[in-house]
Amino acid sequence: MGGCFSKPKPVEVKVELSLLEKEKEVDGLSPNGKASPFADCRPNGALGHGSDDDSTPLPIYHKPRDYVEASVCHVKDLENGQMREVDLGSGRALLIKEHGEFSAMGHKCPHYGAPLVKGVLSKGHVRCPWHGACFNIATGDIEDFPGLDSLPTFQVRVEKDKVIIRANKQALQSQKRSKPMARCSAVINSSTGFSHVLIIGSGPAGLVCAETLRQEGFTDRIVMCTMDRHPPYDRPKLSKSLDSTAEQLRLRSVDFLQDHDIELLTENEVVAIDVKTRSVTFEDGLRMEYRKLFIATGSKPKALNYKGKEVRNVFHLRTPEDANSIARLANNRNAVIVGTSFVGMEAAAALTDKAHSVSIIGVEAVPFKKALGEKVGKVIMKLFETNRVKFYMLNEVSEMIGHHGQLKEVVLKSGKVLRADVCVIGAGCVPATGFLKQSGIHMDSKGFITVNKMMQTNVDGVFAGGDVVMFPFPPRNNKKVNIPHWQMAHVHGRVAALSMMGRATEIKTVPYFWSAMFGKTIRYAGYGDGFDDVIIQGDLDELRFVAFYTKGEEVVAVASMNYDPIVSRVAEVLGSGKTIKKRDVETGDISWLIDKGSQ
Repeated sequence: MGGCFSKPKPVEVKVELSLLEKEKEVDGLSPNGKASPFADCRPNGALGHGSDDDSTPLPIYHKPRDYVEASVCHVKDLENGQMREVDLGSGRALLIKEHGEFSAMGHKCPHYGAPLVKGVLSKGHVRCPWHGACFNIATGDIEDFPGLDSLPTFQVRVEKDKVIIRANKQALQSQKRSKPMARCSAVINSSTGFSHVLIIGSGPAGLVCAETLRQEGFTDRIVMCTMDRHPPYDRPKLSKSLDSTAEQLRLRSVDFLQDHDIELLTENEVVAIDVKTRSVTFEDGLRMEYRKLFIATGSKPKALNYKGKEVRNVFHLRTPEDANSIARLANNRNAVIVGTSFVGMEAAAALTDKAHSVSIIGVEAVPFKKALGEKVGKVIMKLFETNRVKFYMLNEVSEMIGHHGQLKEVVLKSGKVLRADVCVIGAGCVPATGFLKQSGIHMDSKGFITVNKMMQTNVDGVFAGGDVVMFPFPPRNNKKVNIPHWQMAHVHGRVAALSMMGRATEIKTVPYFWSAMFGKTIRYAGYGDGFDDVIIQGDLDELRFVAFYTKGEEVVAVASMNYDPIVSRVAEVLGSGKTIKKRDVETGDISWLIDKGSQ
C-alpha cells in the first residue's frame, strides 16, 4: 500500500574521502540543550565523543589521523526537514537539514541500533522509529527515552556548494556516547552505613536516577541496591531471547558504575524502611541511613491458586537464569504457558522453534483484548496458531502434577490435561511493595505508591518511580495512573533525580512500548486505558496495519505492525501537545501525519 504508509528509501551517498593532511580544529562541540521532556532542566555541559561498549566518554583527539573528512552531497540535495544517511569511509553518519542549517550525528539509535534516517525529524530532534527515543540534532543528547546513551555529533561545513562532514573515526565506529558525569567528592568508607542518596532497585528507573544525579553535578554518595545478582540488564529482552546471558543483556558493567562512583549492592533485599530515622534495613540485618531515598522495586508475579506448587520446572520469568533454564528444559519437550501477558506470549513465541509443543492457557477469550482490542488480539492469536501454538482460552490451571518432583502434566479447571515438561507463568504482576506496609509511605489499595508530579511520596525525602507508582499524567488531566513501561521508568528516574536536586520538572513524554513475536514487532504509543473504539487502517490479515485507540472523539493511543515509523510520528504529534481527533483518522487519509522525512 502506498500513500501515507509508503516507506521512503534511504539513499546511500557516494563520497569523496580526504584524511586531513594537517592539524585542524577539534570538532565544534555544542553544550547540551534542554531535554524536551524535562524543559526546566539546566544544561549539562560540553559533550564528549564516541564511546566503548559501556559508553565511557572518550577523550577529544587532536591528531589528524584520528579524523576523517568527506564531501557527502551538494548543498541543494537535501530540502529542509530531510535526513540522509551518508558514508564517510570510516563509518556512517546521519546528515540533517532543518531551517536551512546542516547538522550531523550518529546514525544508529544507541538503544537497539535502529536506523534513525527512518525516524521522525521535528523541532530540533530526531525520534527513533522503533521505540521512540529522541535525540537533539545540535548536541546529540538523548531527550526522551528509552536508552541511556546519547549520540556523537560531527562538524559540518559548506564549501563551494558541497556539504563536508568532519568526524572522529572512533565516534563513527561506536555510534554512542555517555554524558559527562561528576565523581563523588565525599570521603566515605564503603562500609559506612550512610548514603546521601539510596536507590532501591537497579532497573531503568533506579539506574537513570543515579546517572542523572551524576550528569547534573551531584558529588555525594550514591548507593543502589538490588535483589538481583547481576548489574543492571535489559529485562524486556528476557522473554524475547531466552538464551541470552546476563552479560549479553547488561546495560552497565560493574566497572562503569565504579568509574562513576555509583555503588551497587547486589543480592540485597530491603525488608523495612523507617522514615523517622531515615533508614532502611536489609534482610541480612544491615542497616543504612539515607538523606534521599528512591524506591524503584518494580513488580513481582501475581500469585496463582493451584495444587502442586512444590513441583519443579515451573517458572516465573524474572532472571537470565530463569530464561536459560526454560530454553534448556523446553528443548524437544512440551512447554505450557500460563497467562496471555506480553511476557507470557513472547516466551511462547520464543519457544516454538525449540519445544516439541507449546500450549497457552488464558482466562480471556482473546489475548491482548484489554490492551490492543479484540480485532488486533485475534490476528495475533491467529499468528500464533499458524506457528503451531495451541490455545486453551477461558481456562485456568487447577493442578501441576509431577513425576519424581518434576513437572509432567498441567490439569485445567475444564478437566483437560496437558503434557508438560516446563511451565512458564506469565499471568500478570503486582507492585513489589510489601515491605512498605508499616512504613507510613502512602500506597493505594493495590499496593501502588502514590507520588506527585515530581515523583515524591507523602514522606519528605522519599521518592518512587517505575512500575510501583501511581503518578499524575498530564494528558489525562493529571489523573493518577500506573504505566508499567520500560520507557516510562527511565522518565521517572530522571524526574526524581532532578527533584532531589531541587530542580523540579514535570513529566512531558508520550508512553511507548513494544513487543516482538515471530519476527513481528508491535509498537504502541500513548495511554489507551479505557478506550471505547479502535480505528484500523491497513490490512489486519497481512499483519500490516495501524490501530488508533479513541476515547470519545479523541485519539489516545496508537499501535502498529509493519508500518514504521507511524507510531513514532503519532508520538511526535501527541508529544507536541496537539490533539488528534477521531474524525481525522476515520477517513483513511492520514497524510497530515507525514512530513518530508528521509531520503
